[in-house]
Amino acid sequence: MRPEDLDINRIEFTEGGKKVIAWHAEPLEVVFRKLQSLPDGLSEEQVAERLREFGRNTLPAKEPPTLLQVFLHQFASPLIYILLIAGVVALLMQDYKDAVFIFAVILLNAVIGTVQEWRAEQSAHALQVLLKIKARVRRRGRILTVPAEEIVPGDILLVESGDKVAADMRLIQVNNLRIDESFLTGESLAVEKSEKPLPADLPVSDRRNMAYAGSTVMSGRGVGVVVATGPYTEVGKIAKTISEEEGAKPPLVIRMEKFARQIALIVLGFTAILGMIQFARGEALSDVFILVVAMAVSAIPEGLPVAMTVALSLATSRMARRNVIVRRLTAVESLGSCTLIASDKTGTLTVNQQTVKQIVLPEGTLIEISGQGYNDEGEVRLAGEEGEITPEIQGRLLSIARESALCNEATLEKEDGKWQHTGDAMDVALLALGYKLNIDPSTLRRQVRILDEAPFESEKRYAAVVYENAGAPRLVVKGAVETVLHFCARMMTAQGEEPLDRDKILQLAHQKAENGYRVLALAAGGGTLEDLENDQADLTLLGLLGFIDPLRPEVKEAVQTAQMAGIKVVMITGDHPATALAIARELGIAESSADVITGKELGEIGSPEIPEFYEGIKHKTVFARVTPDQKLQIVDALIRLGEFVAVTGDGVNDAPALKKANIGVAMGSGTDIAKDTASMIVTDDNFASIVAGVEEGRFAYANVRKVTLLLISTGFAELVLLALAILLQFPVPLIPVQILWLNLVTNGIQDVALAFEAGEPGVMRHPPRKPSEGIFNRKMIEQLLISGLTMALVCLAVWVFLVRQGYAEDTARNILLALLVLMQFYHVLNCRSEEVSAFKIPFSRNRVLAIGMLVALGLHILATEVPFLQSLLRTESLTWQTWLILFALASVVLVVMEIYKAIQKRRALI
Repeated sequence: MRPEDLDINRIEFTEGGKKVIAWHAEPLEVVFRKLQSLPDGLSEEQVAERLREFGRNTLPAKEPPTLLQVFLHQFASPLIYILLIAGVVALLMQDYKDAVFIFAVILLNAVIGTVQEWRAEQSAHALQVLLKIKARVRRRGRILTVPAEEIVPGDILLVESGDKVAADMRLIQVNNLRIDESFLTGESLAVEKSEKPLPADLPVSDRRNMAYAGSTVMSGRGVGVVVATGPYTEVGKIAKTISEEEGAKPPLVIRMEKFARQIALIVLGFTAILGMIQFARGEALSDVFILVVAMAVSAIPEGLPVAMTVALSLATSRMARRNVIVRRLTAVESLGSCTLIASDKTGTLTVNQQTVKQIVLPEGTLIEISGQGYNDEGEVRLAGEEGEITPEIQGRLLSIARESALCNEATLEKEDGKWQHTGDAMDVALLALGYKLNIDPSTLRRQVRILDEAPFESEKRYAAVVYENAGAPRLVVKGAVETVLHFCARMMTAQGEEPLDRDKILQLAHQKAENGYRVLALAAGGGTLEDLENDQADLTLLGLLGFIDPLRPEVKEAVQTAQMAGIKVVMITGDHPATALAIARELGIAESSADVITGKELGEIGSPEIPEFYEGIKHKTVFARVTPDQKLQIVDALIRLGEFVAVTGDGVNDAPALKKANIGVAMGSGTDIAKDTASMIVTDDNFASIVAGVEEGRFAYANVRKVTLLLISTGFAELVLLALAILLQFPVPLIPVQILWLNLVTNGIQDVALAFEAGEPGVMRHPPRKPSEGIFNRKMIEQLLISGLTMALVCLAVWVFLVRQGYAEDTARNILLALLVLMQFYHVLNCRSEEVSAFKIPFSRNRVLAIGMLVALGLHILATEVPFLQSLLRTESLTWQTWLILFALASVVLVVMEIYKAIQKRRALI
């Protein structure tokens, strides 16, 4: 028997555009025949052959980049290319001082970026952890324990409570088997398993006769035949998707690349034209090259990469203090740019712990229970009333809590100040209800003699317990409403036991289900398990219990804050549509079922490439019962529709969408794969921290704009000054080394200090920027032109005056250089806000800037007094009278920009 003879590649049905075999739809005898296996398992020879054919049960690992690769990646920027060219030109002209300055900036930027990005993507490697386990298999009738990586298709795999499933398998035998697949499907409850064949077109979340690699057995036992290993499992498909999927570029990268291209064109155009003009006038070729270097140095913002990196690094530190860890620097600003947050439900918006939130007594009395999760925190009260619960109702609630704690297989106890639990989520929630009603389930079970138990089975749809009560057996049953009602003849009301009103109870249960609750019925009375099996039970209905995975307490306010900031919030989940809608309504994400679309409905639309798919999702805010592939398709479609999408999630099923999104945000308690795929990690699993990240992202981008305005406007002023001087046939006002001093030392200190600016209030009251908006919008261009031309024209007037007055060129350049330093000193105050007056912003918001301004000014004063710097920069000492005159002249740029801001403010009020 050869592995290549296996019928594993036979076409059965279409899933995600690919034809695959429908293992969940085949009868067991057909499954065994196709896999050429037997219930007693494979032989060692068959295992060895299949290992060679299909490979080990491991996932393809994506190697992390080396330190050298990360370092070289820092140079993959058009702006860096321009700086390198300028440095090479300086070397060719033997202007070593200029070249050293430029290359030092490039190296500093590369070192900072390398340190930040050293821990790069390791997505597929993280998934390997899921499969590094031991597994029990049956081979030739013997039960063996083997490494999970040695499992092959056709192996008979045995699992029990607490096990990790080692490979995808078709179940052939189950005994009360429940498996937690939330990491894969998003379904918050453990799934009840069976071995019966199912329809072929069911999504992964509904294939109850399958168990998937990486999932956890919560209760019961099962036996299955392995149908897929390693990269062919559902987890393996996700790993492959992650390794192949291209991530969307962060918006800041897009804007800076666009900006660098624009700068390059401007530099090339200006230098070429002016160089030709000078050459045509008879200037020596060497002098023309000096001019070209001076123009390039003035036009290219050498300090921008470092200042941008510093601004983003500072934002990273601030985010960390607000529980958001950033894995890539350029991702900082991405959250601030996002127009849509696509959030997972389970564990992100909710606490991922089922909680009894409502009890409906048979006559219709509604009881509400506060609190959430597996603990004793919460109160019990009448719905819609402020009055206290009557003793009669209190007695019935205690009876419900007592009976549900006895008919229970879970544990919930407080150890060392922390609540610890085991067992099914619904059972644990019932124990938490008992604690809230001052009943200790552990003590209760020790005090009661249990006579018989029947664990929950999906076929029977109920669980039961018989315990001794006053010398007689008492039977308690909990389960699906229709099933439990079948055993009841009476119901407990305020007037005592009354005949069961079946239609009324079913209507009450249906109403709760429509509101997203999972509903269980509880009944009790005299009897035994045999009475249930023989259909002779005569029980009394005690009430209906409504369960829900409740919202995190801070999420509602966080969603409202995001919406106020113009960010659309949508929910993408594998959970039931009714449950998802109930949560979405409470959050204000959705209003009705018209806002919901299911994975099945998306599948019926067809290919995600057709216009109907885009129309189908454009106005929806809740996506329920979606598969991982569909989640990826939804995110991709939203990006193509023009949204900048932030995707949140914590499970393996979220990883492809996290990778595809403009910004992926993983929960700190989530799987390693989600965290390693995401650009950011929220350490406290708090949706509110995501909104805090948005705010910090907006602060970061605002600071990048401030630094950019400072550098580009001063560079623009230098460029205009040089161009006008040449066109008017005056000497070159500044030599290259003086421009480098301006841009890298005096201005370089101030632009880095400006990056420390605290965020401006009210940033979350503005809508997000349009994704298509470049870094230079109309406001930025206006400020750049006004401030740049003001500085250029003032300096040109001074230069013309000095030259005509007969000043030596070096003396005139010395005075002009000091004037430009002082203009930058004033202009950095203008750049602290694009709207608010410089006189209204206290230095307490940025003490680093105050120090930086004084240091920059002090350095230039030293440059005019220290002989070494005088020789390097061709400067000389200035009188205090000259300094005062220059201080007054330089303040013109501050006055002009204050007038501009006042005019803009007045226009905004009209």
